[in-house]
Amino acid sequence: MIIHSDIKPSGSKSDQPILPFLIITFIYFIVGFLTTVNEQLQAPLKFTFLSQAGGLKNTFTTLISFFFFLGYLLNGTLGSKWVNAFGYKNTILRGLFFMISGLFMYLSSSWFGYQYPELKFSIKEAVIPFGFVIFVIGSYLMGTAAAIIQVVVNPYAASYELKGTQPVQRLNILTAINSIGTTSAPFFVTVVMFSGISIEKIEIRQLLLPLSILIICILIIMMITRKLQLPDLAHTRAVAGEKLERSIWSFRHFVLGVFAIFFYVGTEVAIGANINLYAFELMDSGHPITFFGKTDIIIGGMDLGIHALLSTLYWGGFLVGRAVSSFFSNISARTQLAVTTVLAAILALISMITQNLWFLVAIGLLHSSMWSCIYSLSIKGLNKYTSKASGIFISAVFGGAVFTLVQGGLADVLGSWRWTWFLTVICELLMLAYALFGSRIREKDRLI
Repeated sequence: MIIHSDIKPSGSKSDQPILPFLIITFIYFIVGFLTTVNEQLQAPLKFTFLSQAGGLKNTFTTLISFFFFLGYLLNGTLGSKWVNAFGYKNTILRGLFFMISGLFMYLSSSWFGYQYPELKFSIKEAVIPFGFVIFVIGSYLMGTAAAIIQVVVNPYAASYELKGTQPVQRLNILTAINSIGTTSAPFFVTVVMFSGISIEKIEIRQLLLPLSILIICILIIMMITRKLQLPDLAHTRAVAGEKLERSIWSFRHFVLGVFAIFFYVGTEVAIGANINLYAFELMDSGHPITFFGKTDIIIGGMDLGIHALLSTLYWGGFLVGRAVSSFFSNISARTQLAVTTVLAAILALISMITQNLWFLVAIGLLHSSMWSCIYSLSIKGLNKYTSKASGIFISAVFGGAVFTLVQGGLADVLGSWRWTWFLTVICELLMLAYALFGSRIREKDRLI
């Protein structure tokens, strides 16, 4: 059956302009930056909004990440529907609108918490300010924005053929730039938002100015994006009125890839979001965390705290790893995924046994290429099913919510974060199984 598409090809491998690729890469940088800002606000809000949460403090703190990634679960498929109905550029604009809405809720939360600190409610022994609830709603909207934008940028990068590159390389370049955002975010929160003040002395009103500036910046980016040319891509989405003959769930390598990304993002985000909380626990128990023999980081007279460095180096590992792996044109995605998952599982085990956080930090270097590997293996050969697959795939990022929250609950139950990192080992082994067996394409799933 021949399907006629009204999407014009955007060029061949030899004449594809680089500007559209640069545009979606920059927007993905913003997504990475704000995603990590959201995670890094967990610890400060634990000491401000959740100071009276009692034994449920860790559980409520991780709700920030839970609701962020709930946006992925509920709205990832919305993004793919918008891509099919309105195209890539208009879907990005809608995602940026949700991002501004989420930042506005953050701003409202800070203002409400500062002006009306006495407005609270109780859940068992925990006392929760209403300002925290507003922040959680903002976190959900930010997650929705990130999901919608990722539904665009991932298939766009994988399908936008640039001379001398293959899909996994382009995805590694895209995610490397994203990692610049995630790496800089922890110090942005510490230095810009809270001016290097000790975390116990932070006040919620300090968020007002930086959040206002961020809202203005995203508005400017949205207006610029509206005026830019972002060509559509041929054969990557169903056009209006076109019916797909098969269910996307009939492709086994894709379905198993959805599960693999669920576990990948689960452990990736859990480490990035919860390593700070584990660091505070170790320091409170008299177990010092040192960096070249020092227990604090002083820059310009400000104590930035070892916790900010842990997250920065973890996400910095993504930047280094993705930059390096973008040159691996001769190493298959399957091989890269198998090797990195084995090494990551080993590092997680060593970290638990030795109570050394630096082994967890090192996992960032290994996690760096896993998203690109799993994504490229999952959508391989899907052709016009790609945009629909991308929406479902992005919904699986909800694993970041599940594992962050589960780990926080386990930390409250066990009274420590130490052995909760066994969740990371389980996730790595399941991804290894996908690399070795689940990613192989069945003959009946090969489209002509």
